[in-house]
Amino acid sequence: MSFDVLTASVPVGLSASSQNSLYSATVYAEAKQSFTNTKISESSTGVDKSVESGGISELPKSRKSSSDSDISDESSFSSLASAAYKPHKGNDSRWEAIKMARSHHSVLGLKHFGLRKQIGCGDIGVVYLSELCGTGSYFAMKVMNNAALVNKRKLIRAQTEREILPSLDHPFLPTLYTHFETDKFSFLVMEYCPGGDLHSLRQRQPGRYFPEDAARFYVAEVLLALEYLHMLGIIYRDLKSENVLVREDGHIMLSDFDLSLRCAVCPTLVKSSNTNLVPKNSSFCVQPDCMVRPTCIQPACFTPRFLSSKPKKEKKLRRKGDMCNQISRLLAEPTSARSMSFVGTHEYLAPEIIKGEGHGSVVDWWTFGIFLYELLFGRTPFRGQGNRATLFNVVGQPLKFLESPSVSFAARDLIRGLLVKEPQHRLAYRRGATEVKQHPFFLNVNWALIRCTNPPDIPKPVRVGDDVSEQPSDNYLKIDFF
Repeated sequence: MSFDVLTASVPVGLSASSQNSLYSATVYAEAKQSFTNTKISESSTGVDKSVESGGISELPKSRKSSSDSDISDESSFSSLASAAYKPHKGNDSRWEAIKMARSHHSVLGLKHFGLRKQIGCGDIGVVYLSELCGTGSYFAMKVMNNAALVNKRKLIRAQTEREILPSLDHPFLPTLYTHFETDKFSFLVMEYCPGGDLHSLRQRQPGRYFPEDAARFYVAEVLLALEYLHMLGIIYRDLKSENVLVREDGHIMLSDFDLSLRCAVCPTLVKSSNTNLVPKNSSFCVQPDCMVRPTCIQPACFTPRFLSSKPKKEKKLRRKGDMCNQISRLLAEPTSARSMSFVGTHEYLAPEIIKGEGHGSVVDWWTFGIFLYELLFGRTPFRGQGNRATLFNVVGQPLKFLESPSVSFAARDLIRGLLVKEPQHRLAYRRGATEVKQHPFFLNVNWALIRCTNPPDIPKPVRVGDDVSEQPSDNYLKIDFF
């Protein structure tokens, strides 16, 4: 069995200004400390549901399953569990309920929760809607059968998710409230999202696709979540509409981190000016002035450079002013991380994964492009008659846009930049999320106030039961977890 050692120490890529960040340097430092000096390796064999004996196996057409490989992880859960819990919402009633229950019972366990109904089923566990007894607070409880995980060689995947969740503190990422085990099962208690997932919500839209403004809202929030994960040295690797959940307020939350890859990342502050943020792959000028002034002379604009006739003295003063206007940006994209694993969902797999060339953080930007395409057109761009045909299309077929529905040039341009088959030429290859955020498709997005934006769809309140009593009611599911 061969192993590929993952390293990512070059601070190149993602840059995020303090004005646009939803997190502080203090939060980053505390969360990143969990990953310091962690040695991570990943097996390139033993792939489930995807590759057998070096060939591509044909699978059912369900997109719910993700292929994976075993991961050898020498880090301990205690290092991440020590990360401070800092929920991004100070008025979270669920935290108060958990604290109150702990003050009465010291240690929480399965007997303190009642299971209402099953709300999901994944590759490594089943998710139930659960109630913290006597509080009226509801959670999503992920239940994993330890013996089944061992038999399916997925135990390390479950451990990976269990280690990542405590380190997250972001509006668009899940909160782990508590976790516990019995002799046979492991339990993760997380936030319940009554809006379901974006795949189901898209199916309910007219034409089974989102209007462009709605798609922009959802992908913008996913973009910020990916930016934060990469800053912590976490490559998500399983972005798809089924893994994007809708909270009760209409905003999104990423889920399922068992296929994520953890690696070291060394952030650094680099001084740069706005003129350095023009994406090379875009035919747009991303400077705001270009949208209102005809005198902009950015390379992507139509005004020729030779029309400018500024005096030399004025040019010198302008260059001096530009130096003073430089801003410091955080570069924390784990671009040097490398893995040989075959992981992900077939319709979202990047070409470098399929070809076995090794992959890094840029695979998240490929899946981001597939995700945007699916929201806008109602299907993924390379889907074939079966999984084998899909993989061949990803590697060998050019990107094509459907004639209907009508989509803006900015959206198509962004998708083209993200779905470049050569990863080194892909948008966001060097500066990560910053290159994507500067694209004209997101021109009117106020990143700093995105949580105040009205969501396209607000889930209807879900009635999960009648009055909640101090003891488990007859509405609870009776399941033997011992």
